[in-house]
Amino acid sequence: QSIVDKGNSNGINSCFVAIESGRLLGFRLTYAAGQWPIDLWCTPNRWGVDQSQVGYFKCNTVASDARGKGIGGLLLNAAIGALKQQGAIAGVSHLWQQSPHNSAVRYFTKAGGVLIKEHPDRWNNTLEHPDYNCVLCGPSCHCVACEMLLIF
Repeated sequence: QSIVDKGNSNGINSCFVAIESGRLLGFRLTYAAGQWPIDLWCTPNRWGVDQSQVGYFKCNTVASDARGKGIGGLLLNAAIGALKQQGAIAGVSHLWQQSPHNSAVRYFTKAGGVLIKEHPDRWNNTLEHPDYNCVLCGPSCHCVACEMLLIF
């Protein structure tokens, strides 16, 4: 609930779900600009836009049998539309470089996202993610988070 609350601004929600015939196919969780923490994994001095106008693309997933049908893009476009209505001009995200076939970074790049900085061991920070268990590395994750910016 706290994630969804961070997506609400000016009566507009920037979090979306895709449902077909009562089945959840995917979701996109997005924080409104000014409602998420700029932490040590963010590089706002490289964004080229005021951080107060940048939303955060927190999480996205699509069911494995629904991938390749454009659902992720539809969810991203819906979130971008909501962020624009809220007053944002860009969004940033941390993409999992080791995703299968680097699909996360490829997907965000295709949408217009540009790489800002690579952050090794982002999810290995035990203070921020004390119970994180990477599907590749286990509890000591050394995957790279690609900080990417998408200007609308």
